[in-house]
Amino acid sequence: MGFIAFLKTQFIVHLLIGFVFVVSGLIINFIQLCTLLLWPLNKQLYRRVNCRLAYSLWSQLVMLLEWWSGTECTLFSDEATVKTFGKEHVIIILNHNFEIDFLCGWTMTERFGVLGSSKVLAKRELLYVPLIGWTWYFLEIVFCKRKWEEDRDTVIEGLKRLSDYPEYMWFLLYCEGTRFTETKHRISMEVAESKGLPKLKYHLLPRTKGFTTAVQCLRGTVSAVYDVTLNFRGNKNPSLLGILYGKKYEADMCVRRFPLEDIPQDEKEAANWLHKLYQEKDALQEMYNQEGVFPGKQFKPPRRPWTLLNFLFWATVLLSPLFTFGFGVFASGSPLLILAFLGLVGAASFGVRRLIGVTEIEKGSSYGNQEFKKKE
Repeated sequence: MGFIAFLKTQFIVHLLIGFVFVVSGLIINFIQLCTLLLWPLNKQLYRRVNCRLAYSLWSQLVMLLEWWSGTECTLFSDEATVKTFGKEHVIIILNHNFEIDFLCGWTMTERFGVLGSSKVLAKRELLYVPLIGWTWYFLEIVFCKRKWEEDRDTVIEGLKRLSDYPEYMWFLLYCEGTRFTETKHRISMEVAESKGLPKLKYHLLPRTKGFTTAVQCLRGTVSAVYDVTLNFRGNKNPSLLGILYGKKYEADMCVRRFPLEDIPQDEKEAANWLHKLYQEKDALQEMYNQEGVFPGKQFKPPRRPWTLLNFLFWATVLLSPLFTFGFGVFASGSPLLILAFLGLVGAASFGVRRLIGVTEIEKGSSYGNQEFKKKE
């Protein structure tokens, strides 16, 4: 094991990375709070500023994937589709099977210049998660309780508010509503059988309300829907902790573009279109499992240096005073100060671990275990 590889496995290094992420995130959140003063004066300037502030935070996670672990992402698509990336408003449909599927998506948004302006239909619980939810709040992310009767007006209002967004945005939808598990899949397929819908092998039954509402509200703004099917070579199941330990993965993403005008305007027909799409996604996963590749031409968009430079900036600004302070504490010889400092380190470690826990499948919500049995 080389020295760099050894460093990537050390807890103290992970703690320092977490410290930079958390403290820079709190600073960014405070600046975002101050930018609220811009909203009544110049809404579009407020949005552009917050896109860049969000980029400064999210790109640190992308840096871990691209530069720290060296994970590679390969696109399977066609040249015409790839040429549209980062040049139009789109809705993204991504399968939700892996702990770092969102991070692979962010890598693609970064490489095509739309990381800061990327959006998602997120569960409301995330709004209260420090850094993640707080940053999303200032980005006008649409939050929902995943109970359509309560969410309908909130979701419609939030989507319509994005109709004049000044920067190209990729609006991510996890149409399955929750991460794939065997239990959720079994229950989901029971629902499919009861509704006379074809069963899926690799996906949960898609929930159509969010999709049909997004399509209806964003017509005239969004140009297309990108269907993205993600898998990892070698049947790997990567985790954010694995990334933090420097494990390298190879992600393959099949991307298909559907012009929005090709998607039916009628809600029922649009729902049927989505069900058909997921049957096609299932077939793509079956092909990948058998052949090890998706159909289409392979593209490897080059990683950009900005994520690394952004992290190095924050590390320089934040770690220098930390090291100076820590040296002063131990040099003082005061047991009370030393214990207080170690307690602070322990609290920081706990906080970073809790943030990582948000991505872990086994600690995910129970949504889907019973909710699939309820009528959409």
